[in-house]
Amino acid sequence: MSSLHNRPWMQRGHLVGDYILHCLTGLLAVSVHYGVMYLALLLSIPALGATSLGFACGGAVRFLLSYFHIFEPEASVPVALGRFLLALTLQFVANGALFSALLASGLPTWPAQLLASLLLTTGVYLMYRYWVFRRRDMAAVASREPG
Repeated sequence: MSSLHNRPWMQRGHLVGDYILHCLTGLLAVSVHYGVMYLALLLSIPALGATSLGFACGGAVRFLLSYFHIFEPEASVPVALGRFLLALTLQFVANGALFSALLASGLPTWPAQLLASLLLTTGVYLMYRYWVFRRRDMAAVASREPG
């Protein structure tokens, strides 16, 4: 049986392999998010504040893993971090809006947060891959003129 790393789709830079790594490292970031959220709820912080605090902590984990272990970004850390913070702000607003809407629809706190996270996963990956952590080789292809 061959190693997963021998599969073309598991090579760095491949859409499928990067998406799988994005999801796996996302599980770690979500674990941080939910762990901090749980602690905040224990401290009687309201649910929206608790998820927001957890989201920010999970975001820090996500940036470090994405920059150094998934994508091979063309940009320096400060440039990628600026893009990431803008993307994270959009995610933060989307997460809060989805979470609030799901709570308002009658879902309990944890199912609402899980569903909000799942609904954001693919959109977040695409934003990271094609803008925040755009790869050197993708930047070269994008800069070529047709013809």
